[in-house]
Amino acid sequence: MGHKKLWEIGGFVAGGILVVFGAVAILLGVNGYTTVRDSLKQENIVGTPDMTPSAIKSEGQQAKLPSTVNYPTCSVAGQAIDTGAEARCFAQYMRIHALEATGGLTYAEMGRYQSAAKPTDPAGTSDTTKAAKDSNGQPVSNGARDVWIQENALATALNVSYMAERLAVFGMVVGVALLLTGIGFLILALAVFGRSEAAVKEAVTPAPTPVTS
Repeated sequence: MGHKKLWEIGGFVAGGILVVFGAVAILLGVNGYTTVRDSLKQENIVGTPDMTPSAIKSEGQQAKLPSTVNYPTCSVAGQAIDTGAEARCFAQYMRIHALEATGGLTYAEMGRYQSAAKPTDPAGTSDTTKAAKDSNGQPVSNGARDVWIQENALATALNVSYMAERLAVFGMVVGVALLLTGIGFLILALAVFGRSEAAVKEAVTPAPTPVTS
């Protein structure tokens, strides 16, 4: 088998493989995209009335949150959360709600236990000797810190939904690119080698003998 034939076969094989990979990538991307949205719909999450930029900022100011807090610029008030973008937006509002419950403190700024001296202080304490005790003499956990942990866990799940949806879209885009590249390889191989074969046949075919009278 000559080098030309090998190049011809290689061109068609490469094009075919790219077409297959592109189609598979598109199918996987579509499946991931629909899975994310279907999973979000099953949770029946609906944005609360205060989930608008103006309303949440007003709440934050009333709760005396630090000026460094970044407020959401999107809005999901009254909306069913069934897309990755809406899930991410909802998570941003959840963070503000958690900050309101903790007095603007984050996880790292709060102690593990409720302070005996200041039971309502979200800062709490990590010193067991200064912690409030339950009926069994065990330190009482810091409720504000527990709220932050729960909010962070739920917000992370919502953010993962957003990331998964974006990755699915990226997979579909890559799939289309591979598909088009594969088709391009096939057309190129057909144009180059098909034309060469036609030229060879034309060169080998003897010219017709003119008829003389």
